[in-house]
Amino acid sequence: MAAPIIVLEGDQTGQELLNEALRVLQPSVISIDLDVRRFDLSLPTRRQTRNGVVLEAAVALRESHFGLKAATITPEGKDDVGSPNAILREAIDGKVILRTGRRIPGVTPIAGVHAPIAVVRMAVDDAYNAKEWREQADGDEISYRTEKISRRTCAMVAEFSFLYACRTRAKVFGGPKYTVSRIYEGTLKEELDAAHQRYPDVRYEPQLIDATYALLLNGSGEALVIPALNRDGDCLSDLVLQMFGSIAGSESLILSFDDDLQPKCVVAEAPHGTAPTLQGKNIANPMAMILAAASLLSYLPGDDPHRASRAIYEAVFEAVREGVRTADLNGHALTTEFTDSIIERVRTKLEVWANLGSVT
Repeated sequence: MAAPIIVLEGDQTGQELLNEALRVLQPSVISIDLDVRRFDLSLPTRRQTRNGVVLEAAVALRESHFGLKAATITPEGKDDVGSPNAILREAIDGKVILRTGRRIPGVTPIAGVHAPIAVVRMAVDDAYNAKEWREQADGDEISYRTEKISRRTCAMVAEFSFLYACRTRAKVFGGPKYTVSRIYEGTLKEELDAAHQRYPDVRYEPQLIDATYALLLNGSGEALVIPALNRDGDCLSDLVLQMFGSIAGSESLILSFDDDLQPKCVVAEAPHGTAPTLQGKNIANPMAMILAAASLLSYLPGDDPHRASRAIYEAVFEAVREGVRTADLNGHALTTEFTDSIIERVRTKLEVWANLGSVT
């Protein structure tokens, strides 16, 4: 039976790069039949349906558990349709966004970083969808915002951070500004401390968020897992990925969990935006979107998707190491040429592995 994948189409270059990733997921490439179900989340369709299509996609995601999403435009007008990402995260009960900075072969990182740095970002609440308003007072205009976080979400971020650090042999590092916000941000710190009691063998070095930024540029090269509030994690993950040379070098995962903290719903996407200046030029880097497809396969049940996931990951980084790079990585490959190279390598790997027997 074909594995169901909910494909969330997007805008501008985001949609173009999604199309490249879908080329890699063709049965003729990975030898797996995927039940691809498409939802058009482009801005015109979201406006036409007043986000009805986003809610329909969320229902499909809850049923299928697996999604691949293109970058989408978030309009600025307060009366417009807003961010589909925020709607989807709430609708699927998403709790964690995981982004991992890693070395890109042949690309020089900054500050000497070489070990992976994973940012475990709170996926909901905090500064996002907060109520905002303005009032006049003493001849001035005062702006207000009400934010909230739940202990349940903080507990899941903390638990996942330590589980992921245990799995990747990393150190849990950083944290919120709990000295200034002892109640609000202190909730996440309390849950991190509690999780450390359950995982005493995982190295734990709590830091305030401002110190975290500074120390990242003067680190010892250890593999890190950094838990963060929603707003902090949004900023932090962009910095971390760029430290490794390009934001295109990593996938982004939205995860919801069951009561046993097993992934219940996984949505994979690229961490970058729609890049309107690159639209139609065939020069954008499809690397992150292809890595998102590979990551999603790793969560599907069965050996075949896991084997295909490994083949794609290896193919991407081998291609870059051997000089197949788009312009943002100081290369000359066009978007479609990069994807063509990945497809050829994946096919070869899977064929060789099949002839050798089983490779896991």
